[in-house]
Amino acid sequence: MNDYRTVPNPALQPDKPKQNAQAPRINLPQNTAQTRQARPVAPSQRAAKQAGYATPHSRSAHPRPINTKPAALKHRPAKKKKRLSGWLLLLPVGLVGMFGIVVIAGLLLFQMSFANTILPRVSAGGVALGGMTETEATNALNAAWNTILLSDGEATWSVNPSTIGITLDASATAERAFAQGHGEGGLTAFFNDVDITPVLSVNSATMNTELANLASTIETSARNAGVAFVDGEVQATPPEDGTMIDIQATISALQADASILADGVLELTMLPVSPAVTDASALVAEAESLLGSPIEIRVFDPVTGDSVYWSAQPDVWANWLTATSDPSSAIGLSLSADADSVRSYLTTQATNSFDSTRTLDFDTASASVQSAIEAGTPNSAIVTVKHTDRTHTVQSGETITSIAWDYGIPYLYIVQANGGVESVSVGQQLTIPPADMFLEGNNNPDKRIIVSISEQRTYVYENGELIYNWLSSTGISDSPTWTGIYQIQSRELNAYAGNWNLYMPNFMAVYQPVPGAGFTNGFHGFPTRGGGQLLWENSLGTRVTYGCILLSNTNIAILYEWAEDGVIVEIRP
Repeated sequence: MNDYRTVPNPALQPDKPKQNAQAPRINLPQNTAQTRQARPVAPSQRAAKQAGYATPHSRSAHPRPINTKPAALKHRPAKKKKRLSGWLLLLPVGLVGMFGIVVIAGLLLFQMSFANTILPRVSAGGVALGGMTETEATNALNAAWNTILLSDGEATWSVNPSTIGITLDASATAERAFAQGHGEGGLTAFFNDVDITPVLSVNSATMNTELANLASTIETSARNAGVAFVDGEVQATPPEDGTMIDIQATISALQADASILADGVLELTMLPVSPAVTDASALVAEAESLLGSPIEIRVFDPVTGDSVYWSAQPDVWANWLTATSDPSSAIGLSLSADADSVRSYLTTQATNSFDSTRTLDFDTASASVQSAIEAGTPNSAIVTVKHTDRTHTVQSGETITSIAWDYGIPYLYIVQANGGVESVSVGQQLTIPPADMFLEGNNNPDKRIIVSISEQRTYVYENGELIYNWLSSTGISDSPTWTGIYQIQSRELNAYAGNWNLYMPNFMAVYQPVPGAGFTNGFHGFPTRGGGQLLWENSLGTRVTYGCILLSNTNIAILYEWAEDGVIVEIRP
């Protein structure tokens, strides 16, 4: 016998089991032996399997990678992961549900806390009402309804609504506020501000009148094209639109929808105002001749007789200039000064120059400057200082009469200014009328008459120079000539004084010694009585009159011709 060993052909050996993710798993009982042997695989098939693709005998019709992971490690964790993912999905849902329950419960508790009060973020007419009962809200609205704002879209002005004809029904408004969240609006007012429309009544006639009165404060004037001084050169400037209130539209809008006042601000309906002149280039040459030097504005104080000058450089006052239509001009235009610009300059100067007892009549002052510029003589502008009330604290030994004498105000005017006071005591405060209370404009700063009671003389000044110095007579102690600052009010060639049956030649009225009286004290010559009797001819230089200032017939005739109405008369102690 030949001794030989059979050597298995490797190509014919069955493959070792390999894991396939798509192959079905066969679970055998532990006590059952697997007797089926693997079927031989052709080399081409084995090569395909070794390359990682399914053979034609696999269940999948498409090639797919073979998962070599052991089956025991592959399937068991997959089951656990699937169960864990389900719990993880349920957990957020549960948490969200629990959170929602907490939120709803909190809101319900919060809402219950406002069961009898207005929700926290409710307001009406600009008044916060959150947390109040209806009664408290009504009281709060009544207390606060004394101010609303008017707005032109840029600026605001405070006004009393009742003054302009807007009346609030506070009780009905509070009821509306409480309804928010208690039947209306849901929970909005817990999270967002809610402005309740106030319940209003509007008196259109009153509102029309009051808005018209406020118009000058709110409206802006259109500005014509003008000129400016830029880097030493005059250039034309563009026009600017103005604004005006459409009063009827404003009233109608409020009557139609009171909610526009829910926040306490009434938006005015504003209309644009177009300028009359849109091109001032033709006036550049004329402006250059004017702007060759600063403008000097004379500021005259009639009480002291002093004058100061405010100087505005060309680069300042050039900005006041605007163009106006002028049919008499060859180019149809002329230069004028913008009133608002002039007023702004004068206001700044007065603030920086005056104490608390002095100011300007800014309308009159602005008009004076404008007139001077339009006339082509800007340096002729004169503005007059205005004086204000003063306060006096009574000192020991003083009387109303002595105080009035010291301040230069007839004592009955001080009595009138203090409610008819008849006597004073130490420490008492009195209002003293302004020193210029008897001046009514038309002052000539270049002429002034000064009367000295102690010297019994009259001094006449022109352009700061004394031109006349005359002996005169003033009133007796029982009917004195009163100290103060006055002016020539009127003139009459031969005035009659009925109280004393006197005819007074060349009479010039100066002041009323009694408020509202029908007679005045003034200058006159020697009076006559009873058809020709001449009085006080030999009494000049002594106090003999009933309050007037007596001059000789010769001197009074000169003064009568020289002193026009408005000339300042200063009477000194």
